[in-house]
Amino acid sequence: MSEFQSLAGKLLVAMPGIGDPRFEHAVILICAHQADHAMGLRLDRPAPGVDLRAVLDKLEMPEADRAPEQPVLLGGPVDRERGFVLHTDDWNAPDASLPVSEGLAITATREALAALTDPARRPDRSVLVLGYAGWGEGQLESELTGNVWLTAEPSPELLFDEDHGTKWSRALAGIGVDAAMLSTTGGRA
Repeated sequence: MSEFQSLAGKLLVAMPGIGDPRFEHAVILICAHQADHAMGLRLDRPAPGVDLRAVLDKLEMPEADRAPEQPVLLGGPVDRERGFVLHTDDWNAPDASLPVSEGLAITATREALAALTDPARRPDRSVLVLGYAGWGEGQLESELTGNVWLTAEPSPELLFDEDHGTKWSRALAGIGVDAAMLSTTGGRA
């Protein structure tokens, strides 16, 4: 049996024919990965008609009026009412921010949401994500073995820019794969 290797801080890029419409053309940042579970945030799917101001309004936060026009993303099918701020680590909430990789963290607090509205305090780059993708023990490893996902290194543009429609093809291009050349069926040599 091979030794466990964490994918925290890596991107998962969905293969064509993934078999789950919730993850078609998905680009997911793995935020936590241990032997018994994995958690990631999908970064290419804006929530229709929802922006940061709307979320803060719904939470009745006084900072809502100062919120920048910023889309909110659908991070995955699990716990869609729960929000996560993915941000650069130049901003940090002690005891609440979870490091993802060098330079990146996630924070799921009202304090993080309030910081997004304050130009003097907010992180250099950030995005609010609702929900997450989760895997149980061995599930992600099985999917990787079954050619469901490719792995890639994240770039700030893939993580934070608002060109969501091209993130999948750009993530593939980043690892030297032309999306048009991928097959919807996998095999083993």
